[in-house]
Amino acid sequence: MPAEPFKIEIPDSVLDDLRARLERTRWPDELPGVGWEYGSNMDYIKELVEYWKNDFDWRKQEALINSFSHFKTPVDGRQVHFIHEKGKGPNPLPLIITHGWPGTFFEMHKVIPMLSDPAAHGGDPADAFDVVAPSMPGYGFSDAAQERGLDVLAVGDVMAKLMTEQLGYDRYVAQGGDWGASVTARLGHSHSDHCIAIHTTSTTRPTPYMGPGSAPLTEAEQGLLRQREEWLAAEGGYSHIQGTKPQTLGYGLNDSPAGLCAWIVEKYRTWSDCGGDVESSYTKDELLTTVTIYWVTQSINSSTRLYYETLRKPWDFAQGERINVPVGVAVFPAEISRPPREWAERSYNVTQWTVMPSGGHFAALEEPELLVEDMRNHFRALR
Repeated sequence: MPAEPFKIEIPDSVLDDLRARLERTRWPDELPGVGWEYGSNMDYIKELVEYWKNDFDWRKQEALINSFSHFKTPVDGRQVHFIHEKGKGPNPLPLIITHGWPGTFFEMHKVIPMLSDPAAHGGDPADAFDVVAPSMPGYGFSDAAQERGLDVLAVGDVMAKLMTEQLGYDRYVAQGGDWGASVTARLGHSHSDHCIAIHTTSTTRPTPYMGPGSAPLTEAEQGLLRQREEWLAAEGGYSHIQGTKPQTLGYGLNDSPAGLCAWIVEKYRTWSDCGGDVESSYTKDELLTTVTIYWVTQSINSSTRLYYETLRKPWDFAQGERINVPVGVAVFPAEISRPPREWAERSYNVTQWTVMPSGGHFAALEEPELLVEDMRNHFRALR
């Protein structure tokens, strides 16, 4: 079945219900002077909720989103939503760019025009891409799984079918961060007959082979493992509950927009290069557009299930196993985990390694120019 054009049109009744719920928010208490130490700061979340209720214009954001070409198509019996912007250049290279959690396809709205129409943004038309920006299954406007087992590797297989079987691309490249990095790695590893190169902002998955015959850990790699332990102890609570009891969490987040906002925005602040001021990296409108997409699609519960499914299917490489397509890596300083190059090279054929001057986990939204230029450089030789 061919892809069908899709337009986002949220009913007024859904938006009216959202405002009514925001008006009736029952706020928790907060200890004086704790800032963000215990989690989302109440003063800021109240400010954001007040803006969401009175000043945020979803229809304006909806029009921005709908300025792109949206489609839906069935893959493995589920509808997958995606943006598909054809490149404006002599030989556009097909590219799939995948978001993670708690992002959405909206995370890509700044980079899509630069990638698809580089000449209009100070670039060379020879660098144009046909850009495909999907909503992962269970996120945004893509259908959620109705059965167990849709882990991140299975999501990668869905995206491979989207590119080849549904869109007819025999040769393409891929990019992603967060869960999108794992999806991208899966494409480069298991679908390299069509996916000829990848670019990523994270090389945490797959876990490289570390058994007999492997090179001993360098000092930098030992530091990485210590940093991961420290980060999990200080910041990993969300991942543990989403990986063990996501359904319990879902009741609150699907019912309270203020709770959903607090859960998501705290991650944008913590995982970005913002010095503690989240609005130095993102506007209120950008933050609330992301949160609103989760709210109006009621997809927060299905999005967190990806943690549960993936936790039960770890991706560990065997001896000699590697991603052999060319791999470009952009290392942003505020990324959650920043493996050294020697760690990445245990699993990846790293042909480009760029240490960025600024930016964090949501690179496409926070530092779009840096990300796009690095992608252009990496993929240029493959055209």
